[in-house]
Amino acid sequence: METTPGRAVTMADVARTAGVSRTTVSFVLNDRSGANIPASTRARIAEAAERLGYRRNAAARALASQRSGLFGLVTEIVTSPFAADVIKGAQWQSWEDNRFLLIAPSENEQDMESAAIEKLLEQRIEGLIIAASWHQAVRVPENAHQIPTVLVHCFDESGRLPSIVPDEVAGGRAAARELLASGHREIAHITLPPGIPAQVGRLRGFGGELSAAGVALPDKRVVAGDGTAESGYRGAAELLDGPNPPTALFCGNDRMAMGAYDAVKERGLRIPHEISIIGFDDQQALADSLRPGLTTVALPFEEMGAAGVRKLAELTTGSRETSSHLALDCPLRQRSSVGIALR
Repeated sequence: METTPGRAVTMADVARTAGVSRTTVSFVLNDRSGANIPASTRARIAEAAERLGYRRNAAARALASQRSGLFGLVTEIVTSPFAADVIKGAQWQSWEDNRFLLIAPSENEQDMESAAIEKLLEQRIEGLIIAASWHQAVRVPENAHQIPTVLVHCFDESGRLPSIVPDEVAGGRAAARELLASGHREIAHITLPPGIPAQVGRLRGFGGELSAAGVALPDKRVVAGDGTAESGYRGAAELLDGPNPPTALFCGNDRMAMGAYDAVKERGLRIPHEISIIGFDDQQALADSLRPGLTTVALPFEEMGAAGVRKLAELTTGSRETSSHLALDCPLRQRSSVGIALR
């Protein structure tokens, strides 16, 4: 049997080709139990469906089962260097769970985010992920509460929704352990903007690990940056030009570490021979291209995306837990910017 080009192949087409009733085709192609259909007939129907190019109607199947198999992801980070990893992790986990992920970009504006969510709801998604470009408290649009929703790299300021975030404290500890293991005791930190979760957590973990090892981190060795390379340059210059300069710097992100590299090299110092530097984020296009390569603590974007899908799967299959906070480990990525302390 031939079908008209451009026309979707129907179950009736498959039935005529296989020489069976449409009801029999429906039972076989929808994997319905309770029908005593011979294996030979099932094979004939499957062969006809494949030859004709039959595709099951997802919308009709969703209406019948009340399950679409779709998850949605709303994010304003599509253009960020980390967006691909969040999406990659979420997409991979969705495929593993036999689901499909629909992605809607927004611009970190409430109205646009709400509109993006509404478009996804029109597609009958079963669950929603909202991902942010930086670790922060967010106000979630009300329409997101109509279905199970999980936040990635952010948390609900009202505490109503589950979230997947990086363990900033553990990441700070990992940076401190790396410097301590190389014998450094004169250590300084250039922070992110004061008060944001990443700055607070990274400083707490870093200072706490140093303190546990009997190493002081005095206030004069903690300089506030703003996340830019320029602020990393200024912070490093201030620390290196002061009395008793440090032998190691922990920078709150990789961009500030890049600026610190420039300040170090301007002063005729060598990395890591005379001063060691650690960053945070593992922005690979940056960390790999610096010379020497930047040792840094990685934000687990891919893992957070995958964990968001796994949490949604729990919520959409009967889990009663609707609010939780999961912090994922931030592993150290060793390259070449940390060396043995000379003093």
